[in-house]
Amino acid sequence: MFSKRTVNKLIEKNLTISFAESCTGGLLSSTITSISGSSKIFKVGLIVYSNKSKIEILKIPKNIIKKYGAVSNQVCLFMLKNLNKISKTKISLSITGIAGPRGGSKNKPVGLVFIGVKKGNYIKIKKYLFKNKGRLYIQKAAVYESLKLILTIVK
Repeated sequence: MFSKRTVNKLIEKNLTISFAESCTGGLLSSTITSISGSSKIFKVGLIVYSNKSKIEILKIPKNIIKKYGAVSNQVCLFMLKNLNKISKTKISLSITGIAGPRGGSKNKPVGLVFIGVKKGNYIKIKKYLFKNKGRLYIQKAAVYESLKLILTIVK
């Protein structure tokens, strides 16, 4: 189980973590906090589902969202950097995407998800295109990939 392994690894390395979630709607935070001992490492979980919350809470410039869209590498990066400023945790992770069943387009189909992780000066943003097997499938796939991404930077 990746969630238990992730929590244990973060505890072992004495690393704190925070999340800014959009399309997963708190599923990643819920997955982590379902593990006993997670309070030692988990500090902040923000659900910034609407563009308004991304602008007001994470201070993402309106023009960035307008130019690139909420589901973009650029917005994921802003979510990540500004979450890190707010949370002051060792690791920050952001997720933005289209879970469906509506909301997709030819250029940004349902299942498109960006996940960003920051540890110190290291930043990685990955783009995923999950199969459109339903909303919950896409959300769970994003959580799974987020946990994998955390484990790759916590060695």
